[in-house]
Amino acid sequence: MLAICCLSLFIVGMDATIVNVALPSIQKAMDASVSGLQWAVASYSLVLASLLILGGSSADRFGRVRIFRTGLCVFTLASIGCAFSPDTTWLIVFRMLQGVGASMLNPVAMSIIRNIFTDPAERARAIGMWAAVFGLSMALGPIIGGFLTELDWRAVFLVNVPIGILAFVLTGMFIPESKATRFRRPDPIGQVLAFVLLATLTGSLIEGPNLGWDSTWVIAAALVAATALVAFVRHELRRSEPLIELRFFRSRPFTMATVTAILAFGAFSGFMFVNTLYLQDGRGFSPIEAGLSLVPMALATMIAGPVSGRLVASRGVRLPLMAGGAAMVVAGILLVPLAENTSLVWLYGAYAVFGLGFGLVNPPITNTAVSGMPASQAGVAAAVASTSRMVGQTLGVAVIGGLVTAAANGPLRDQIVDASQPAWWLVVALSGAIILLGYLSSTPEALGTARKTAARFEIGEGEVPSP
Repeated sequence: MLAICCLSLFIVGMDATIVNVALPSIQKAMDASVSGLQWAVASYSLVLASLLILGGSSADRFGRVRIFRTGLCVFTLASIGCAFSPDTTWLIVFRMLQGVGASMLNPVAMSIIRNIFTDPAERARAIGMWAAVFGLSMALGPIIGGFLTELDWRAVFLVNVPIGILAFVLTGMFIPESKATRFRRPDPIGQVLAFVLLATLTGSLIEGPNLGWDSTWVIAAALVAATALVAFVRHELRRSEPLIELRFFRSRPFTMATVTAILAFGAFSGFMFVNTLYLQDGRGFSPIEAGLSLVPMALATMIAGPVSGRLVASRGVRLPLMAGGAAMVVAGILLVPLAENTSLVWLYGAYAVFGLGFGLVNPPITNTAVSGMPASQAGVAAAVASTSRMVGQTLGVAVIGGLVTAAANGPLRDQIVDASQPAWWLVVALSGAIILLGYLSSTPEALGTARKTAARFEIGEGEVPSP
């Protein structure tokens, strides 16, 4: 059952990054702008982030296997739509539909894992494997995408079809249906406000460098985002069963795990977006060469994920979080002086260090965020952790992509080497914040807030996240 859950998550994570290598080919085939490319990447994670909570709560209510298989169908059909999109607009539409399907997979898989592995140490190891597969899928996406793009950019979407069908069949054969004994009522107002908040915030960040930060559209989008945020918080605090239980954020470890996920995946998604353009436009690599260049990062992520899971089970979250953040800082510094003729040894070394750090950071985020939540609400609990990842990924592409666009003095294709330097410094800053949060989330004072929150909401039957 763990393997089947990981299989479905593999295509969800892979699709978040596999498109990156195909971006130059898509740009040529569809005559797309840089902002169009950003939307092609961000629209998927935007919808995914917005609907993850709904996907998790729906699984608890209607049956985890039922929602899981529905998600596989939607995701697979939307992948076919992406492959045969005639222009950027339709590609973005089908990418959003992919996000709808993916929102039914990610939290539901974690919910199944959370209910199968009841022992905290076993759960930590299982989450370590899950996080390793998810992180590896995101790292392998550009590599697989490089080979497929050489055939045709449409193949990066069609590869999902056989995997989706296989996961659908295996789920029906081996995973028993389950539901929560108590589930939350739907929160349509909160759901709409959450989507409006993310969509307008992302839109203002993507379009700001193109339209101008003082343009009417960008200012209006920012104001709508701020209004939606205030309305969302007020609405959620008034509900007895909110979309997101904001009072859980009184637990400092839970809150900092959420913020850490946003920072880590923001750095990762921005890293992938800029690297793809640097390798193909800045250095003239083919899609296959660009994909293979990321093998060191993928291998390091694959190795570090399970190691981090075991460290969390035996020693808590502080060591892997701080070590992972430090490795990402070092990688960002190594990438700052990139030029068109930078040594490949230097480049691949930086990629490996970044993959090591990202692989170490991912499992403790999940464990800290999920272990303290009630088993009966496992779908919603998993969705909170997953949502923070996807929010980070959406904002990472928007912020770092926009930063690179603003730094270019001409067409980005010709200026990518120089324009990428601000992006690497931002990766350094985000990674440095992870180190600080890793320490602050595991202090005695922080754990005290977790115990108080657990006692108030009877979280996880008395369990408290490990220091």
